[in-house]
Amino acid sequence: MGTIAARDQGARSMFHGLSAFPITPADEHGIVDVEGVAKLTGRLANAGVDSIGLLGSTGTYAYLTRTERSRAIRAAVKAVGGKIPLIVGAGALRTTDAQDLARDAEAEGADALLLAPVSYTPLTEEEVFQHFVAVAGATALPVCIYNNPSTTHFTFSPALLGRLADVPNIAAVKMPLPAAKTLSAELAELRSGPAGKLAIGYSGDWGCPGALLAGADAWYSVLAGFLPQVAIEIAQAARAGDAANVASLNDRLQPLWTLFRAHGGLRVSYAACGELGLIQAKPPRPILPLADEVRLRVRDALSVLTAAQL
Repeated sequence: MGTIAARDQGARSMFHGLSAFPITPADEHGIVDVEGVAKLTGRLANAGVDSIGLLGSTGTYAYLTRTERSRAIRAAVKAVGGKIPLIVGAGALRTTDAQDLARDAEAEGADALLLAPVSYTPLTEEEVFQHFVAVAGATALPVCIYNNPSTTHFTFSPALLGRLADVPNIAAVKMPLPAAKTLSAELAELRSGPAGKLAIGYSGDWGCPGALLAGADAWYSVLAGFLPQVAIEIAQAARAGDAANVASLNDRLQPLWTLFRAHGGLRVSYAACGELGLIQAKPPRPILPLADEVRLRVRDALSVLTAAQL
């Protein structure tokens, strides 16, 4: 039992701290720019984030073929060189396809999986449960549940999270910011029940510094995908319980948060990568790049940060 507990604790620890979610640059045909992937992920590993979320929503996993996803993973694994965990998205419409993607990620050297219940037909809780059991059982990799109702139109209930917490290999959950309660209240509710076995992290960058202050295990960050040092500074202040410093740092990011909420972190990330000189890439159609006037607002939002932070 001690060995099992230690293994489970090790799996959960992979989903702690600041996890950076970069874009996946690709051409108009969906062919991944592996040099671009290597540049972005290597930069994040060198910056000192705690993990990288490759092929998340910002990484446009749903728009890439199985072959291109494998090419992206291969490039990232080589660039990161084992310095930090690489958490790879394995979401797909069909359970068998998601299992194949999970196996591919394991074969290419990924450290963990991020799994969303991708669907066209709305799914029931039992369908999602069985889907996760099947995919989690396809590899030995630890799995983070991706609770992202804004894209999947499915919301995990605390009861379903509790059931999944007992499934082998399922170790964490990536939660959206709560709409009807405070972060502290939601965390207390989840941790007091069966879902408390999971490492609980949040996405929705503008609220995640508060989530860390409230005791969340992880911040799954779009911002860190292109401004890792800024996100690291905020995360460190939050871990230290320095609420005043967190608020001060977060205030300077309000123009970016406004753009995130208005246009989506994915579109802003592509524009920011270009403005920062990291890489020139366009999101996959039918998603369009930001209009020029909005891109100028992204430039202005970035300019309020010091050169040292960039």
